[in-house]
Amino acid sequence: MKICLIFLSAALLMTGCAGEFNKVYKYNDMDYRYEYAKQCFAQGKFTNAETLLMDLITMKKGSDEAQESLYMLAMAEYMNRDYESASETFKKYFKTYPKGVYAEQAAFYIGQSLYQSAPEPRLDQSPTNGAITAYQEFLDLYPDSPLRQEATDRMYELYDKLTMKELLNAQLYYNLGGYFGNINSNSESNYSSCIVVAQNALKTFPYTNLREDFAVLIMKSKFELAENSTEEKKLDRYRDAEDECYGFINEYPDSKNRATAEKFIAKCKKITKD
Repeated sequence: MKICLIFLSAALLMTGCAGEFNKVYKYNDMDYRYEYAKQCFAQGKFTNAETLLMDLITMKKGSDEAQESLYMLAMAEYMNRDYESASETFKKYFKTYPKGVYAEQAAFYIGQSLYQSAPEPRLDQSPTNGAITAYQEFLDLYPDSPLRQEATDRMYELYDKLTMKELLNAQLYYNLGGYFGNINSNSESNYSSCIVVAQNALKTFPYTNLREDFAVLIMKSKFELAENSTEEKKLDRYRDAEDECYGFINEYPDSKNRATAEKFIAKCKKITKD
C-alpha cells in the first residue's frame, strides 16, 4: 500500500508539473514565460527550458533577454546531451553576439560540445577535428581565459585520439600484409602502406606517447617487406630493414621489442653479407 501511495503521489506531482508547464507555454506574456524558462533551467528541467527558449529567442529578438535566451538554449541542449544541436547553437550565439556577455563561454562550449560527440578512434573523426579547431580558435581569442587549461588538455586528448586512429590504420595494413602471404603484390603494398601511414603519423604527431608503437610497426613492416620481396629487391630491402632495426635500438634501448630488432638484424646480416 505504501509503495502504491508513493507511485500515485509521484504521478500526481508529474501531472501537476506538466499541467503547469502547458499553461505557461500557452501564456502570451513573454516576460512570464522567460522567467519560467529560467526557473526550469535552474531546476534542471532542461527539456522544458528548451521548449520555451526556442520561441523566446525570436520573440525577444533585439533585447538583452534574447541574448541570454540563446545562450541558455545552447546550455540546455548541452545538458540534455544533444551535443550536435548545442554546438550549432553556441556557434549561432557567438556569431550573433561576438562581444556578448557569454561570448567567451560560448566559444569554449563549441569545442566542448564537439568533444563530447567525438567518436571512438576507429570511426570517422570529423567531430574530433572540429573540436580541435574550435578549441584552438578559443585559445587564440581568449589566451588569458580561466578555461584555457581545460581547453588545452582536451585538445591534446583529441590529438591522442587522432593518433590512435592512425596507429590502428597502420596496424591494419600490417596485419593484411601477413594475411596475403609471401611474394605477393598485395602483401608488398600493405607493408608499404603501413610504413607510409606510420611515418606520416610521426611527422604529424611528433610528441605522441605512441611513438614507439609506430616505430615497431615500421621496423616490422620493413623486415617483412624484405622477406616477401622478389629477388631483385631483396638485398636493398634487407639493408633498409637492418638500418631501421639499428635505429630502433638506438632510440629505444630498453624496449621490450629490442629482442625482435636483434633477431631481425641477425637475419638481415645473413643476406647482406652473402
